[in-house]
Amino acid sequence: MTKTILHIDSSARRVNSTTRDLSDRVVKQLGADRIIRRDLATPLPLLTEDWIAANFTPAEQRDDLQRDRLALSDELVTELQEADTIVIGLPIYNFSVPAAFKAWVDLVARAGLTFSYTENGPKGLLEGKRAILAIASGGVPVGSEADFATNYARHVLGFIGIHDVDVIAADQMAVNPDAALENAHKAVAELAA
Repeated sequence: MTKTILHIDSSARRVNSTTRDLSDRVVKQLGADRIIRRDLATPLPLLTEDWIAANFTPAEQRDDLQRDRLALSDELVTELQEADTIVIGLPIYNFSVPAAFKAWVDLVARAGLTFSYTENGPKGLLEGKRAILAIASGGVPVGSEADFATNYARHVLGFIGIHDVDVIAADQMAVNPDAALENAHKAVAELAA
């Protein structure tokens, strides 16, 4: 059993969402002592000039307003730091990730907290964690040249140090939904904790 799972859903659909169903199944299959829930259908703020200025101000020099601007980002980073496994429900919207997921990425990819710059390039600081992407698409085959979501999510996770990434795909739902769901459900059942 996993100790702590961070369960993220990024589908705009709260009802009848394939990725929400898949991510729920993954979380239940893995089991956990603690589940941290983050639903990105409740919009996260986009980065602003003031947020960037606060982020690039050394922590010990930030004023109360700057600390307040970074509070949500700090909370999201803490969720990642506390999790052993990250389960992400990720639909493919227009060949890529939902804007809500990109907003989350912008708030958690922080130098000094989730990655650092070294002489050899960036180094992720969240090593030793596992991620599972529960992906669904209407017509885009996962892993195809038209799928910019899966590789992007893998890259971002690797950038912050999470290299153990599994993909559960219910792709091409518009073509054959029954087969897509059956294959995805089998993959969930085969997950090892």
